[in-house]
Amino acid sequence: MRAFTRITGIAAPLLRANVDTDAIIPSREMKQVSKKGLAEGLFAGWRYRSPESREPDPEFVLNRQPFDRAVILLAGRNFGCGSSREHAVWALLEWGIRVIIAPSFGAIFRANCIRNGLLPVILDESDVEALTERVLQDPEGTPVTVDLVSCRVSARDIEIRFQVPPRDRQMLLEGLDPVEATLRHLPEIEAFEAADRGLRPWVQL
Repeated sequence: MRAFTRITGIAAPLLRANVDTDAIIPSREMKQVSKKGLAEGLFAGWRYRSPESREPDPEFVLNRQPFDRAVILLAGRNFGCGSSREHAVWALLEWGIRVIIAPSFGAIFRANCIRNGLLPVILDESDVEALTERVLQDPEGTPVTVDLVSCRVSARDIEIRFQVPPRDRQMLLEGLDPVEATLRHLPEIEAFEAADRGLRPWVQL
């Protein structure tokens, strides 16, 4: 998994509430199990005038410059609700999004973000709106910085602290997925198993 420490770049505002995983990547766009090849289907119901033509809708934020180069997404509350499909996170990452800032997230979607190296930042709705206001004033000249080391979001005159659970933060900083994080404790696991075999040999049958 790709580690995350700090990023500075263009932030795209998509302040719709309750954006579900089917909106992030419709089921018709999931034609393979692989993590690759999903970016084209990201927000397909909104990015294109129709599924057949694939003609970009110029009104959708990610089709407009400079937001078509965004690495940060400013989102509404309950972003990523709905199904548990991990493809939603894979599509966002492949498109180039590394951070999503929102007042709240769907619980499973947020967990999928952490285990894939996409940073979900929870801020008060008023803070997300303030960031959006600054960005819209001058999108090209207002890069947003998200620093996971200091847990700060900044843009021009705005600086906001955020919190990430310690285990999630460490996994992101070190680029560890859940299996890799578990294997860091392999000596303790093996010691426990050896002791348990002595205490309960019948369990090992």
